[in-house]
Amino acid sequence: MSSHIMLSYQWDDQALVKKIYDRLKDDGLPVWMDIEGGVTGNINDAMAAGVEEAAVICPFMTPAYQASRSCKKELSYADTREVVIVPVMLTNNWEASEWLGLITAGLLWVDFRNAEEDEEQFETCLRSLEEEIMFNAGHLLADEEPPTEAVDQPQPAKPSLKKKPGRGFRHALSKLYIQDSGEQTIEPTGDSRNTVELSETAGDQSYWEEIKGDGCKYYRSIVTNRYLGFDPSSNQVHSEGRPSPNEEWLLLVDQTEQNHQRAVVIKHKRSGSFLAVQNGSFTGLTLYNEGCKWFLE
Repeated sequence: MSSHIMLSYQWDDQALVKKIYDRLKDDGLPVWMDIEGGVTGNINDAMAAGVEEAAVICPFMTPAYQASRSCKKELSYADTREVVIVPVMLTNNWEASEWLGLITAGLLWVDFRNAEEDEEQFETCLRSLEEEIMFNAGHLLADEEPPTEAVDQPQPAKPSLKKKPGRGFRHALSKLYIQDSGEQTIEPTGDSRNTVELSETAGDQSYWEEIKGDGCKYYRSIVTNRYLGFDPSSNQVHSEGRPSPNEEWLLLVDQTEQNHQRAVVIKHKRSGSFLAVQNGSFTGLTLYNEGCKWFLE
C-alpha cells in the first residue's frame, strides 16, 4: 500500500537530502531514503520497492540528476505508476529538459536553491516542501509519530501537518486573497456567473480545489463548487458552474522571488494573460510585472 515519501537524488546532494530526511522524519512524516535502511539486498529490487510503496516521490533536480541513469529509472518508474511527483529545485539558472523536463512539465517545484546559506532560509524551504507534499498527498501518507526523547524540560509542541482543503492565493503586493463571493449575475448570453472578488481576510471561500485538466489546471471553490475563470474580452474574473476554456489555468513558479516564499504566477491558458491586481482590482496582463505575483497559502 502506498504510504511513504521517497527522496530521489543524485549522490552529490546526499548531505542536503539527508538533512531534509531527518527534518521530515522529526516532523512525523513517513519518509524513505536509500541510505536510511531503504536499500537491502539487490539494489534494483530495493529501489523498485521504494517506488512501489511511495505515495509521493521528490526528485532533487540538478543537471547531474538529469544525467544519472539510476535517477532516470527511479523517476520514470514512479511516473508510470502515477506516483505523485513533488519536484525540488536545487540549481540556479537552469531548467530541466529531456526526459526530466518531460516528466516534470507543468508541476510546481519547491525552491531549495541556496537553501543552506542560513538556517532560517532552510526552514522556509522545508515548510514549503511539507506544505506541497501535504497538499498533494496528505491523505495518502501513513501516520507516523515523531520520535520522542527523555528531556528535563517540556518541549513546545510542533504544529501538526494537515492537508489543506485547497490552494489559497494571496497577492504579493496588495496582500488580498482571491475569493468567490457567491453573488450570481446573469450574462446577456443567459449564462450565470458568480462574482470573484479580492478579500483582505482569508476564509473558506478563499480555498480553491486544484483539478488536473488537459495541459492545464482548473480551480474550483470548495464552498460554491464553481470554477475560477477569466473573460479576456471584458478583462473580468468570475466563476462558472462547469469548466470550459475560460477556466483553464497554468500555475508556474515565480522565479523572481528571492526569499524562498511560495511565489507563483497564474496564467490564463486561453488568452496567455497573467492574473494580476492593479489599483485593488483584478486585471489580465500580457507582460509580467510584480503585480502578477501571488503567494500560496
